[in-house]
Amino acid sequence: MPHARVALTEEAAALLRRLRTEHDQPLMFHQSGGCCDGSAPMCYTQGTFLTGSSDVLLGELDAGTGEPVPVWISQAQFEYWSHTHLTIDVTAGRGAGFSIEGPTGHRFVIRSRLFTDEESQDLEPVRTG
Repeated sequence: MPHARVALTEEAAALLRRLRTEHDQPLMFHQSGGCCDGSAPMCYTQGTFLTGSSDVLLGELDAGTGEPVPVWISQAQFEYWSHTHLTIDVTAGRGAGFSIEGPTGHRFVIRSRLFTDEESQDLEPVRTG
């Protein structure tokens, strides 16, 4: 079985379930590459943020929302982070940007680590937008 490139903490999954209920729409992430958002995972309702041919699908998370939560990243950012496992977590505080969790008093954050050599040889394939 291939090794996943992205994961989710239970705390982040709980916030996603809350957001899914409040917004009554499937959710998605786009991993920001900098500027005003820093490198925060931005959460949107699906269709609000449009992905394109220069975006890479890192994986789809099971947050218990009834459907997978896709996680996208720009191709340029993926080139920097392709060797890194990302875990989406949540912390107290309001983040910058347009991510929909802002009003909850929490923000999504990324925890990262390098893949081991063994993991690198057995990664989930990615696809572009």
